[in-house]
Amino acid sequence: MSLTQPLKRLLYLSTFRSAIKLTHPSADRNSQPISEALLSQVDKQTPNLRLLEIASGSGQHAGFLAPLLPNIRFQTTEYARQNFDSLSAYAADCATGNICPPLFVDISQELPHWEASTLQQVKSDSYDYMLNCNMMHISPWSCSVGLFRAAGQLLKPGGKLFTYGPYAQDGQLTPQSNVDFDADLRRRNSTWGIRDIRDLKLLAETNGLKLDRVTDMPSNNKFLTWLKF
Repeated sequence: MSLTQPLKRLLYLSTFRSAIKLTHPSADRNSQPISEALLSQVDKQTPNLRLLEIASGSGQHAGFLAPLLPNIRFQTTEYARQNFDSLSAYAADCATGNICPPLFVDISQELPHWEASTLQQVKSDSYDYMLNCNMMHISPWSCSVGLFRAAGQLLKPGGKLFTYGPYAQDGQLTPQSNVDFDADLRRRNSTWGIRDIRDLKLLAETNGLKLDRVTDMPSNNKFLTWLKF
């Protein structure tokens, strides 16, 4: 029995998109625990909620999370334009159709300096949630500053910023594997390094947010919830 042309085209497009999707083993490992932490803290019923992901990377997290939260529209963003094809492929393959095409964001820049095409779609006080995974420790401090600045401007009152990754706490970094990881990051780039929650709390307060919850995660990571007040 021969396949019809529409079905052949659908199979071709699905195979093509799969071929251009980037995958990272760490995202494969952490998508499930991130989803569990996120699902316990978001509204799963109200329609037309909006989530802005900063530094979406390959698109794996959005691709995993969006089908679990069909009432939330996911807006992916990325600085590395070479990831846009992968991000678009995850969006196209999302069965629930709630991932928007990626936007370019340099999070180190103040909001008025973001690209005009991005600002046409990203408005102040318009997002219920923001998400940022595994960015702060592999980017300059200015990106962490920009993340909290953007959250203060883009989240609705009562909105939440979720951040995931390894963190120090009150000057203490544990276990030894995180100490070694931090040293390796700083050897590779002097502007990188695992951030201290104490310093992030100051950034948050400066931008109208406060630390609401700390969730311990596998592999010595944490899922932090920041509430805009």
